[in-house]
Amino acid sequence: MAALLGLRGKSVVTLLLACLLALIPAALIGWKAIDDIHRHFARAYAENYTLLHMQRIVAPVTRELALSRRFADSVVTREWLEAPDDAERRARFLEEAEGFRGQFSSRAYFIVDHDSGAYFFSDPDQVTNGMTPTYHLSRDEPDDAWYFDLMASSASYNINVNIDRALQQAMIWLNVKVRENGRLLGLAGGSIDLSDFLDRFMRDVPAGILPMVVDPRGAIQAHPDTTHIAFGAEDGQRLQYLVDDDHRAGVTQALQEAMRRPGIIHHLEVAIEDQPRLLTIGYIPELQWLMVTALDTSLAQVLESRWLWTLVIALTLILGTLLLAFAYATDRLILAPLNRLKASAQAIAGGDYRSRLPTGRDDEIGALSQAFSRMANQVERYTRDLEGQVRERTRALEAAHAKVAAAHQQLGDSIQYASIIQRAILPDTQLDRHLSHHYGVLWKPRDTVGGDFYVFRATERGYLLGVVDCAGHGVPGAMMTMLARALIDQAIAHHSADDPAALLTEIDRRGRELLPAERLPSSIATNMDLGLVWVDPQRRELTYAGAKIDLYASDGDELIRLKANKRALGHRRPGHYTNQSLPLQAGWSYTLCSDGFLDQAGGSHGFGFGNPRFEALLKAQAGRPLAEQMRAFEAALSAYRGELPQRDDITLLAFRAEPAAGPASHSPTETQPGPR
Repeated sequence: MAALLGLRGKSVVTLLLACLLALIPAALIGWKAIDDIHRHFARAYAENYTLLHMQRIVAPVTRELALSRRFADSVVTREWLEAPDDAERRARFLEEAEGFRGQFSSRAYFIVDHDSGAYFFSDPDQVTNGMTPTYHLSRDEPDDAWYFDLMASSASYNINVNIDRALQQAMIWLNVKVRENGRLLGLAGGSIDLSDFLDRFMRDVPAGILPMVVDPRGAIQAHPDTTHIAFGAEDGQRLQYLVDDDHRAGVTQALQEAMRRPGIIHHLEVAIEDQPRLLTIGYIPELQWLMVTALDTSLAQVLESRWLWTLVIALTLILGTLLLAFAYATDRLILAPLNRLKASAQAIAGGDYRSRLPTGRDDEIGALSQAFSRMANQVERYTRDLEGQVRERTRALEAAHAKVAAAHQQLGDSIQYASIIQRAILPDTQLDRHLSHHYGVLWKPRDTVGGDFYVFRATERGYLLGVVDCAGHGVPGAMMTMLARALIDQAIAHHSADDPAALLTEIDRRGRELLPAERLPSSIATNMDLGLVWVDPQRRELTYAGAKIDLYASDGDELIRLKANKRALGHRRPGHYTNQSLPLQAGWSYTLCSDGFLDQAGGSHGFGFGNPRFEALLKAQAGRPLAEQMRAFEAALSAYRGELPQRDDITLLAFRAEPAAGPASHSPTETQPGPR
């Protein structure tokens, strides 16, 4: 960004920064003054809003309360409640009640007979005919507890917001006790529809204003969001639980202070839903309610922004004039001479050393031109010397590159030759001759050559199959396979091929003699994993022993896993290898697999393929021809691996027992999916 600005831009930006730095103290002072003014107007705005709405709330509720008291104190009402079954008194009451119902804002009234608990309700849609009770109040019903609590209290009336589940209405109820000579006769009163009340006082509010009505405990009686209204006495619906924890005690104290001083509006700064709010609280003693206004000063328009425009425009004009004057002076005094200096320097950079920079000025630019001239002379001399050195080194690099290419070609040819030799030890011809299409092989070295191979040895009584995983990859691994193949051949020559455990023990012993651990560096690994299976077609049985390579058998429905000894051949401590037997069953697939398949990283998290996924794949493919199984295994591993590289050599050998082993047709009915 600095390079794009140029010297002119940098100079202007520097001046601008200097002006801004000078303006910072003034801006801070001005901002503090504006903030104090904004706070003053915000407090006045919230206070006036609270006072206005206190009056708007008091007026209708006071009217309904006065009307309810007249209704409850009516002689006709008291006479009927003293004798509810008197038809004449009931008729007079109904006539009187209809008059009151027309005066109630909700066009509805209710009355409760205390002795019987009968609750009567009448509105335009549900006019009480013959004074049939809407329902009966019961002390055992939790929803009716409000009535018995009120009747047991010393208050002559109460006002509450409630959802009447029987009537399916949300109302503000004005409950007035009916007494006769100190005796409780019942409860009577009217109601204000809560939705109308909210539309009038709560919802049509300016931006940034949140009005609420709470009782002395802080329980919310009215709120634009009805889910916050304390329809019962739940603590979770209190004003204190809308603010952050640090201000709850302050809110409770402010409520108490407002009730002690009804004519005073109290202010409190709190956080609601992690946002700062200015809380104003006023007490309505007639209703024993508190009007609460939460003001978001960032949204409420309490200060006209146009008042600041004059100051901002004046500062902008002053700053713009300074910047233009400074830019003009910079261009005339500095930039024009530097452009001439730049043109001469570009000519020298292009190889034209005859061009010389102007050095006639006596100021800093003239001194810079003289320094550039001296540097140009030096560069001209160095360039001539470097060109000769570059030509000599280029010839040397070309000769070295030719030698490296020749060595690389020789190394590649050697590795390809080693691959041919390694493939020669694989028993593909013997497998085709003795097992025909009853076997499948997936052999995938990580490099051109690798440390995995498989073995097969046939005798008159049966045949031996195995998978070998030598330590290392590439050429070292391939060298180990040659040694491992020789050790296996020697072990078979000294022991019967039908005893895999004895063969493992003999291979381990001879390997330790050839490669004693105490003579090898600790960084060189000579161990190998090996799994051997002797198959006896006449007895329909197989015998297995393994060192870290398990044998899997499956018919598609069932999976059997014969686990190998956990110590590899050549481990620091010799392992104990034992034979395990399985019946040779038609239709079953028997599989040996090196750990390169199971440990291949892939999937969304880069984890290894793993035994559970491998076993599920074995069961899913067990019923298919072996050649198709190998292709399915290779496809599943490739899909799981995705873009990740192959991390180890992979060998998988599978066979079946149908029909009994013997000389077989050489017709290539199936092919191996892996490289051979």
